[in-house]
Amino acid sequence: MCGCSLLYELSRYSIKTLLLEKENDVSDGTSKANSAIVHAGYDPAPGTMMARYNVEGNTLMERLCADLDIMYKKTGSLVVGFDDTDRKSIEKLYVKGNRNGVPGLRIVEGKELFKMEGALSRDIVCALYAPTAGIVSPWEFAIAQAECAVKGGARVEFNAEVTGIKTENGHFVVVTAKGEYKARFVVNAAGVNSDIISGMAGEKFFTIQPKRGEYYILDTTEAKLVNMVIFPCPSKLGKGVLVSPTVHGNIIVGPDSTDCPREATESTVSGLEYVAKNALRCVPSVNLRASIRNFSGVRADAGLEDFIVGESKRTPGFFNIAGIKSPGLTASPAIARDVAGMLLDKGLDSTPNPDFVTERKVTRFKYLSDDEKREAIARNPLYGTIVCRCETVTEGEIVDALNRPLPPRSLDAVKRRCTTGMGRCQGGFCGPRVMALIAKYGNTSETDIPLDREGMYIVTGRTKGKRVSL
Repeated sequence: MCGCSLLYELSRYSIKTLLLEKENDVSDGTSKANSAIVHAGYDPAPGTMMARYNVEGNTLMERLCADLDIMYKKTGSLVVGFDDTDRKSIEKLYVKGNRNGVPGLRIVEGKELFKMEGALSRDIVCALYAPTAGIVSPWEFAIAQAECAVKGGARVEFNAEVTGIKTENGHFVVVTAKGEYKARFVVNAAGVNSDIISGMAGEKFFTIQPKRGEYYILDTTEAKLVNMVIFPCPSKLGKGVLVSPTVHGNIIVGPDSTDCPREATESTVSGLEYVAKNALRCVPSVNLRASIRNFSGVRADAGLEDFIVGESKRTPGFFNIAGIKSPGLTASPAIARDVAGMLLDKGLDSTPNPDFVTERKVTRFKYLSDDEKREAIARNPLYGTIVCRCETVTEGEIVDALNRPLPPRSLDAVKRRCTTGMGRCQGGFCGPRVMALIAKYGNTSETDIPLDREGMYIVTGRTKGKRVSL
């Protein structure tokens, strides 16, 4: 997420900027597997970078999402408490939030609280209300910024895992699976692998202990369960198990927090049981039988109370954006602006880029009015063909994504751009059709199209029959 935000921020300037991506798409790690929450900023300790970036990022988020046509909604959030101990915690959060500059915070209770959220447990005695909290499509937030940056002249190199960093004649040479790249500055925004990348540059002062968080995604039939993001009081394990709406009309429930290997994204019985137990405590009517998907995300925890952002003390020109756990999504645009400023201070050319992209527009057929749908079909008949019935995604939307600056290379990459396969059948009906469209417009074969990352192939060859042309 931070890498894409910085790429977009740097595309304001007439410089050569390259994002080296380990996978075959951006947002394929922590950026796609998180709670999708825009935090208000009452939780971080006052005076930390985390607190400042959180509040600044929350302010930047709404305008950036509007400009780049990213799905976002300001819902507000509640941190709920069950007893006097929780009340004291909520009062402390209120004080911290005010010190951090979070606007509109209030402690609510009684009839007002249950009028705001009728599904809450009647054992709850009070809550901290934060009106500036919201929800967003996290992978789209990353993709949109990267697309606009590339349209403005930046580069993204996929399947380019970094294997080494060295210096030659005052420049960095970054060694990857796809070759070597020279740069004056290097910014490390490698998520759960950021300590490894930092070590390659001679900076070894932190270690990432990945934390896995497991989730339920509930069917859109449950969409009216809650209107806001519902948190329990936070603990040393994090912000706790939330119950929240999503911008796509689902309900998300989770996460837990357990130590894990760097890419251990499997779901577990114990993790999901923990999530269920804690979610039901706050919202007893959560219908987990309506789950259409379980998933896990891995967070980059450096064991510190703050983010790691700034230039290396040992290696001038090398910058870290590391240990970006929650509220990293919310903080990312503010972090990007700050790091861009640091680079300018180090002598990066500040000449404005005349091709900087300030706006992006995406057609989402499902959300159009009847008149707008007729106009869209008249403009492009492909909008008249439904491919994903669960999410009402048209062929036109998929073709649009395939023609944008960072065309999807996998089934899930289309899913992240168009929501195909995000509904009740999870791609059971639309998957083959989407693969055929990728093959047709990408001039490739279905056997070369993975589910998500490289090597996750679905089709290995033809058994019988003739291919039907689209």
